Amino acid sequence: MTAPDTESLRAPRQPAWRTQAPIVAVVAFGGAIGATARYAVSLWWPAQPGGFPWATFWINVVGCAMIGVLMVIITEVRPAHRLVRPFVGTGVLGGFTTFSTYAVDIQQLVDSGHARTGLAYLAATLIAALTAVRLATAATRRVLKRRQS
Repeated sequence: MTAPDTESLRAPRQPAWRTQAPIVAVVAFGGAIGATARYAVSLWWPAQPGGFPWATFWINVVGCAMIGVLMVIITEVRPAHRLVRPFVGTGVLGGFTTFSTYAVDIQQLVDSGHARTGLAYLAATLIAALTAVRLATAATRRVLKRRQS
């Protein structure tokens, strides 16, 4: 007597596209929402030629702060549905924040003879965005801790 083939006893594996399709869909939908919001802000607050690109700066800083809040809530407060992080974090906030526009803004400033403004923007965005994540994370934890007391 021989042992049954263990492969035939396992449940059939779903193809990768079946398990990834909902994630790709929510990221795409969230990205469309975030990118539309970013575009609206850039229309409302256009950058002046040679001037500091304030709209993109604040979009990235606020978006990073929101990512900090989101990550604390969905990882430390309560488990979220498996599609929340891809939809909000990668989709909406990933579409809202923008590394590409940041890089293009710097290049345009440098190419138009405003290298100091470009370098200031480069450094200020990096420092402000990282600080925003750290402060938003700490503030969210503090607020949640107070609510539990």
